[in-house]
Amino acid sequence: MKIGIKVLGCPKNEADCDVLEAILRSRGHEIVRNVDEAELIVIDTCCFIEDAKKESIDEILDFIEYKKKKPFFLCVKGCLVQRYAPQLVKELPEVDAWYGVLPPQLLVEALEKKVGFIVGEPDPIYDCAPRSKVGSYAYVKIADGCDRSCTFCAIPTFKGRFKSRSIESVRSEVQELVQKGTKEIVLVAQDTTAYGVDLYGKPSLPSLLKALDQLDGDFRIRVMYMHPDHFNEEILKTFHESKRIIHYFDLPVQHGSNEILKLMGRTRRSEELLDIIFEIRKLLPDAAIRSSIIVGFPGETEKNFEELLYFLKVAKFERLGCFIYSEEEGTPASGLRNKVDEETARERFEEVLFLQAEIAKERLSRFLGRELTVLVERSAKGHYIGRSHLDAPEIDGVIRIRGNLRLSIPSYWNVKVVDTDGFDMKGVFI
Repeated sequence: MKIGIKVLGCPKNEADCDVLEAILRSRGHEIVRNVDEAELIVIDTCCFIEDAKKESIDEILDFIEYKKKKPFFLCVKGCLVQRYAPQLVKELPEVDAWYGVLPPQLLVEALEKKVGFIVGEPDPIYDCAPRSKVGSYAYVKIADGCDRSCTFCAIPTFKGRFKSRSIESVRSEVQELVQKGTKEIVLVAQDTTAYGVDLYGKPSLPSLLKALDQLDGDFRIRVMYMHPDHFNEEILKTFHESKRIIHYFDLPVQHGSNEILKLMGRTRRSEELLDIIFEIRKLLPDAAIRSSIIVGFPGETEKNFEELLYFLKVAKFERLGCFIYSEEEGTPASGLRNKVDEETARERFEEVLFLQAEIAKERLSRFLGRELTVLVERSAKGHYIGRSHLDAPEIDGVIRIRGNLRLSIPSYWNVKVVDTDGFDMKGVFI
């Protein structure tokens, strides 16, 4: 069959669908990029927050419209289906198949038989992980699901309990990607600090990182989604001792007020979170720390918001994502009183963005005149574009490098930073 795949949502979905694509190709199917060529289309959905749900529904409706012009078998899969299957089936009868959270191998078999409905217990983990695409970077899912109890998050209800892949399985996938030319491996999970607790009886992210660090090849490793409540000295020590792990720490603190952190179901206080940040920078002065926060959480007073702003001024994150609280039905936070009105939440969001722009500019300025190892990923007129250790793909900045050299892309080069604008940098080849 000629099959098209539309991926929405997080990097975990991207990793899943690349494995799906590789299995489909191995079984003789053709992957097409134009809807007019497709006999079957798969949409992988997200429902983490309200905006993600809306995006998923809008995409489904768009493809239903395409079907009126040129018929094809339309399959919708993933988190949105796992969470809302009965309502979706009732409201959107034009969709031919609905699949929940399934491993790629099972999904392929269902697609080939054109099974109309599979939604049971979520099963997000797989061992067989061939990869289809070759690029400068690749997301590798090391675990999925979640056992944490953040009061604002509905993920456990549709992704299920936390499950890890074996070290051998992840190692094999990374080795294949590196052999194909991938230069940056980005490890993802709902919470990478919990990796291995279900398989090995204790959190085992350091053991996984040490195993990957020993692989041959010209590549580096970036770790995303480390829960700050469970980040520890052993993880930091592993980063310090590794030759491949980028000094980039993705630690979503969510807030800086102890009152709000408690309401969110977080265990570490703001003082403890700052201690983690200071320890990272003491051991690894070049470290880039990324975080995310939520404003407008139920009960967030003006005092709480001022505490958040103070926290951000002290933490000085190089990168920060800010989100307005999205109420998710069925979560403990949805039952909290003292809701923050939309206008106030929006004003707080804008104030955080303004503050962070100043902080990011200051933090990047310390690299002026310094040399960085940059992964050069593409060329443009008169310059190249790449990423340093400060920049995760798709969410952070880039570095633009002047020069007309003939480079093999992707490849690593030493670059001197000559300018910054607060989010991106400019450099020259050394």
